[in-house]
Amino acid sequence: MMILEAILLTIITASTPLVIAALGELVTERSGVLNLGVEGMMIIGAVCAFAAAHTTGSPFLGILAGIVSGAAFSLLFGFLTLTLVANQVATGLALTILGLGVSGMLGESFVGVPGIKLQPIIIPLLADIPFLGPLLFKQDLIFYLSILLVIGVNWFLFATRAGLKLRAIGDNHASAHTLGIHVIRTRYLAVMFGGACAGLAGAQLSLVYTPQWVENMSAGRGWIALALVVFASWRPWRLLAGGYLFGAVTIGQLHAQAFGIGLPSQFLSALPYAATIVVLIIISHNRRTTLINTPASLGKPFVPDR
Repeated sequence: MMILEAILLTIITASTPLVIAALGELVTERSGVLNLGVEGMMIIGAVCAFAAAHTTGSPFLGILAGIVSGAAFSLLFGFLTLTLVANQVATGLALTILGLGVSGMLGESFVGVPGIKLQPIIIPLLADIPFLGPLLFKQDLIFYLSILLVIGVNWFLFATRAGLKLRAIGDNHASAHTLGIHVIRTRYLAVMFGGACAGLAGAQLSLVYTPQWVENMSAGRGWIALALVVFASWRPWRLLAGGYLFGAVTIGQLHAQAFGIGLPSQFLSALPYAATIVVLIIISHNRRTTLINTPASLGKPFVPDR
């Protein structure tokens, strides 16, 4: 039981950044915007969170720095694609490359510096429950935020008037504009929310997952988050389940090596990305359902009448 508990704890820690980053991208895509720069925003959030926590001595200020930096970085994407109507795919890819480069430059002086770990929040009484207590009630702040974000986003999208407007823009931005909905403003807010979530996910990497700064420490998690959105069919609760599934695959390859399973380490390291490909193949096989659930105006620029 102790071994199982330890494995589940590492799965939760590894899955949390995937869930948060994918949730932000889900809201962005629900507004009809495709932002492929999640990886770049995550790594910027990671370096800014580590730098702020190390400088101030407060991991909470580090979390705030990660959120703000991710949202600010997403504004660059929003300005280029929503105001200047640049190609969203090309801009997102450029944002990822820029983020990786800028983070390496900003974090050069922090390589090898001991980090400040975000300590878990222990909930009295509930934390003493055997097995479930350490798993659910002795976690860090970012884990609890990830659960609250899933609940909040699901409520916002499907139980509020603002969420209905957001989905209307994603389904048909021209019709939404005709009805008087501010398409550009709503998409800007959605893009910033996606950037803030990616920055928070990056902060989790440098303050919880591995409390130190390592160049390229996002290690492709932004791309997995993008695939996770499609895997979940743009539904928050499916995204939560998929995030933990992907996290389990990521951690599974590490424990397989620890238990001496006779497979090449390179093959085991590639398992999370192989799982991503398998998921995309399954989605393509169910193309009809996917097309019904996909925002119709995803990736299409909106130019209001002058």
